[in-house]
Amino acid sequence: MSQLLGLYAMWLREVKVYSREKSRIVSSIFTPILWLFVFGKGLGATVSIKGLSYDVFIYPGILAMSTLFTSLFFGVYIVWDKKVDFLKEVLVSPLSRTTIFLGKVLGGMTDALIQVTILLFLGPLLGISFGLTGIVLAYVVMFLLSLGIVSIGLIIGSAMESPEGFGLVVSFVAFPLFFLSGALFPIENLPQWLLTVVYLDPVTYGVDALRLILLGVGRFSILFDITILLSFSVIMVYLGTVAFERMKAY
Repeated sequence: MSQLLGLYAMWLREVKVYSREKSRIVSSIFTPILWLFVFGKGLGATVSIKGLSYDVFIYPGILAMSTLFTSLFFGVYIVWDKKVDFLKEVLVSPLSRTTIFLGKVLGGMTDALIQVTILLFLGPLLGISFGLTGIVLAYVVMFLLSLGIVSIGLIIGSAMESPEGFGLVVSFVAFPLFFLSGALFPIENLPQWLLTVVYLDPVTYGVDALRLILLGVGRFSILFDITILLSFSVIMVYLGTVAFERMKAY
């Protein structure tokens, strides 16, 4: 089996698993919509930021949130694959560990991008208009963000033996990444110590890039944001391949 064909097979398997779990798709879309229309409209009735209503301001942050949580929690499927012995069969196949890892990454990214595509259709309902260039750039940002975050989820999953343990560890990773990203508030006036932590959060640059692309407001340039996301993704993919090389086939 060629490595390229194996890569395709791994990707296709993850996409088919995702497409068959209708409840998973619905639940993953419901939470961002709840944040956007309940939380966003609730505070939006009294709060405006940079001349934007609050629900419009957090819209790019909700896209990043959906990408973050879907990508990160995708790692639990590594744990399930261990429990049903599917992973053992794959790891002892002629496929390289790098191919297996990249196939998993592409599957997780596809899941995340399908969900954010659905959320993109909500933009016009909030009065947000974006052309073809804006959509393409937004996909580039979410592609890079999901690439890095899926890798983190798979790294964690490769080291865990139970879904419960995975969920506990990932919660300690996901919520700080989300709340410190500036998805729900502007970061300009934060105290310096907190601003330093925010700058260390890679999701910050995804939120800032999406906000700049879709709303025209941002703290950094789009080139800077994409450079940070690209560097983050490359590092995480490298660490992920190392983690898979060391993972035991049991």
